[in-house]
Amino acid sequence: MATHADRITPLCAQIARFHETCTPFRIYHGSTNSTRNASLTPTNTISTAHLTNVLSVDHAAKTVQVEPNVPMDALLNATLAHNLVPLVVMEFPGITAGGGFSGTSGESSSFRHGFFDATVTRIEIILGNGEIRMASRTENAELFNAAASAFGTMGVITMLKIQCRDAKPFVELSYIPARSISDARQIFNEKTQDPDVDYLDGIVFAKDHVVVCAGRLSDGSPSTDDKTQNYKIQHFTRPHDPWFYLHAQRSGRIPPPSSAPVEPTTELVPLPDYLFRYDRGAFWTGRYAYKYFITPFNRITRYLLDYFMHTRVMYHALHASGHSNQYIIQDVAVPYSSADTFVTWLDEPNNFGAYPIWLCPLKVTDKTSTSNPQILGRGKPSLPSPPSAEKGEDEYLLNFGLWAPSPYRGAQFIAQNRRLEHKVRDLGGKKWLYACAYYTEDEFWDIYDKKRYDALREKYHAGYLKNLYEKVRVDLHPSITEKERQAEMGWGQWAGNVLWNVWPVSGLYGVYRAWWGGGFTVLPGVVARVVLLLIELSIVNSFTGVFDVAHVDLLLAGQPPSAL
Repeated sequence: MATHADRITPLCAQIARFHETCTPFRIYHGSTNSTRNASLTPTNTISTAHLTNVLSVDHAAKTVQVEPNVPMDALLNATLAHNLVPLVVMEFPGITAGGGFSGTSGESSSFRHGFFDATVTRIEIILGNGEIRMASRTENAELFNAAASAFGTMGVITMLKIQCRDAKPFVELSYIPARSISDARQIFNEKTQDPDVDYLDGIVFAKDHVVVCAGRLSDGSPSTDDKTQNYKIQHFTRPHDPWFYLHAQRSGRIPPPSSAPVEPTTELVPLPDYLFRYDRGAFWTGRYAYKYFITPFNRITRYLLDYFMHTRVMYHALHASGHSNQYIIQDVAVPYSSADTFVTWLDEPNNFGAYPIWLCPLKVTDKTSTSNPQILGRGKPSLPSPPSAEKGEDEYLLNFGLWAPSPYRGAQFIAQNRRLEHKVRDLGGKKWLYACAYYTEDEFWDIYDKKRYDALREKYHAGYLKNLYEKVRVDLHPSITEKERQAEMGWGQWAGNVLWNVWPVSGLYGVYRAWWGGGFTVLPGVVARVVLLLIELSIVNSFTGVFDVAHVDLLLAGQPPSAL
């Protein structure tokens, strides 16, 4: 059986050859949860897709050692077998440990522990010349910090050691309604001070409706003094389970102003269901696929299309369809004291104007947190909190997950994203780079310390690789590029381009690619028939507005679509 050393030795040799010829290379991971497009060819790519092994679990030290392409669901399974859970687990099961470290991942436990990379205690990295180095906060600390959030521009991560804690079978989760972002801030502050709270995030459904979700690890026994209290067990990962955001919206309804205060809804969620609660529907972005195909969005259709509504498949479809350039997909964070101003700004249709919005408090004050100045991919420190900030609020940023279709295309779409980036900067906030960056090069390097970044890349033999800006930037003048591309087109390419832009060709192609390459090989025959039906019904529905459940009964009985 091949060892870890056997698996990385060929990579070292390949990288050394790229170094000799100063040929920049890209890394093929086998999957991605980024919305950025990458140009991969056999001559400019190394593959780490085979580095998918959990190497060891140390129960005494509460650590797990993994290769970089171990996804979150496999990581969780490996640690739960030893009654451990990583301190921070990304909410999509397909996100990898290496992606979480080299990218930027803050989750509902990040108000306690910072970003995922703050929970990584040691890495193995292949430098740009093919040399292997070990690094931690005490060994090659400069390299360790430089590699975090560097998106592979410092070298290739080949192993990570991750800190864990004791696990429990459930998360006792409460849905706390708030009438404004200011009220939600107060709840976040209160829950942050409560040492029993392990998980904390929120969803903005409207300016006057926010639901804060606070959870604690639980063995199933009630946390209240009332020992007769029995919470129901709620799942979120099965096809017939509710999508989490819809369930949170119902569970966190705002009570009438005249009513007496009520206790928040609380329930027990199995730990894996909680950690991956946003997988089905990719938070709420899956709903936009239903709208695109003019397909009813209800319990039946969510059940029938469940195969396609998991994030591994949805990311595959997003890249294949090319629709990522039609959506605002950004994670940004601002100081707590600026949250009210930011929500008011986002509410304007020309700025964002969409709900829901995800909220996630992020710890920022210590050296392992989201503002560690040694981590270059975080950017320079935020502006000091204003005098109006409440005590302790300067220790946190409030992350906003902004994911929705944009009404703009081309230059206007770029301008919308640039307005968002500039507003976040004006408020003393930060933007995370897993998505596209719309800064000019000068703007970008005014935020990120280019002088120190370049010096470290030269020191560790990575100067010939694409730099951070080159990896995350977009073309700020696509109309010029498109005109040049069209001038070189033949008639066949031109006709294909026209067809591609006819609804729903690109969307159907994304579904097709997701079907055959989205993490599974063959769907059950009944599911295949359902998918064909729903595609047909989406077209029928666009003209009639009618969706008859009897159609599903015919299909499940084996009738062909023509029988409808």
